[in-house]
Amino acid sequence: HFLLVESGGGLVQSGGSLRLSCAASGSTLDEYTIGWFRQVPGNEREGVAVIISGGNTTDYADSVKGRFTISRDNAKNTVYLQMNSLKSEDTSVYYCGASPLPMSTMNVRLFYVWGQGTEVTVSS
Repeated sequence: HFLLVESGGGLVQSGGSLRLSCAASGSTLDEYTIGWFRQVPGNEREGVAVIISGGNTTDYADSVKGRFTISRDNAKNTVYLQMNSLKSEDTSVYYCGASPLPMSTMNVRLFYVWGQGTEVTVSS
């Protein structure tokens, strides 16, 4: 059974950093395009970053370019999201999702396996 588990969220001051982890079991993450998304109550889930299957090609939402980095550790079957220079508007619940499509996309409908989310709070 293919499962994703996020971790690494917490409370951090504005300008600080956090690293989120998305660990997989039941399947090999490198075979999937993995996206990080975030969602606040009442809003739609929005894409933050994506790393395409089989390699290290990445893409980012404009709001996080230059601050966030997505990466993959195949030995640990884990994808990370390094978040630097955090802002209060980054406060959200962060989710990782897996898509079988080898393409750069942040369309939530194309991701069919999701973790439970990890909460990030940035205080100003």
